[in-house]
Amino acid sequence: MILGTSKLSAFPGSIVAALRFAKSGYIRFKLALPWAASAALGAVGGASLSLKTDEKLIRSLVVVLPVVAFYVLKNKELGGGETPDRSEDPDGFRRMFFTGLAVSFLIGGYDGFYGPGTGTFLILVFTGLLKLGTRDAAGISKVVNLSADIGALGTFFVGGKVDYALGIAAALFCMAGSYFGAGLVVNNGQKIVRPVVMGVLALLFVKILAG
Repeated sequence: MILGTSKLSAFPGSIVAALRFAKSGYIRFKLALPWAASAALGAVGGASLSLKTDEKLIRSLVVVLPVVAFYVLKNKELGGGETPDRSEDPDGFRRMFFTGLAVSFLIGGYDGFYGPGTGTFLILVFTGLLKLGTRDAAGISKVVNLSADIGALGTFFVGGKVDYALGIAAALFCMAGSYFGAGLVVNNGQKIVRPVVMGVLALLFVKILAG
């Protein structure tokens, strides 16, 4: 029920953030849309699996958070400024494109199965593995995360695992936070991403340990 309700609260915020990034020109739709479709398929599969999995096993996934925190601490660059120009390297672009499809599917599956930190994971992979700039990575991650949330929400909806009153109330605040947060990234880029990622991971870790 928590996972299903969280998807209802999250996707309106992702819409707001994606629109703000798009307005600022930081969403490369040629990459974002195919990767989003892949993430949605993964999320449907992940959510379907989650509905059949013991809750104790799902809670044990908290171990992924300190691993990601370690990576963020180690990677002081976290993507740098701008995405490299690959117009003269079609093979490199194709490798990046298909790698992005694969990782979007896998992270979408994680989003459907469990979910905390999905947006952070996407940014880390897009900057670290695919070498996108911080703002491009953040913008594309919003579209991919939105698609995964919708795919997972549909699955949890069919399974009757959504608390609508709580989800809608949380969605309103998520939209406000997303608008504010997207503005910080658009205006400050790399300077704001790393400390916010660390703060979110710390809060998630403390909250999950507290039960």
